[in-house]
Amino acid sequence: MDIKHAKDYLYWLYYQYLLITCCYVLEPWEQSMFHTIFITVFAMVVYTAYVFIPIHIHLALEFFSQLLGDQREST
Repeated sequence: MDIKHAKDYLYWLYYQYLLITCCYVLEPWEQSMFHTIFITVFAMVVYTAYVFIPIHIHLALEFFSQLLGDQREST
């Protein structure tokens, strides 16, 4: 994949994003506000998933291991 093709593909993805979110009808300052809010919310969701999902998976595995009778003895 050459550089020009990758650049065209990124432009195409950005254009698809604009079409899906209807941002192409917004004024430039409205677009920048929308993108800022969207990126902020997306970053918060990713951070929350990074922090809390491993904890929940660990607790679920502990619960199901105790439920199935695989209890570990503490030393």
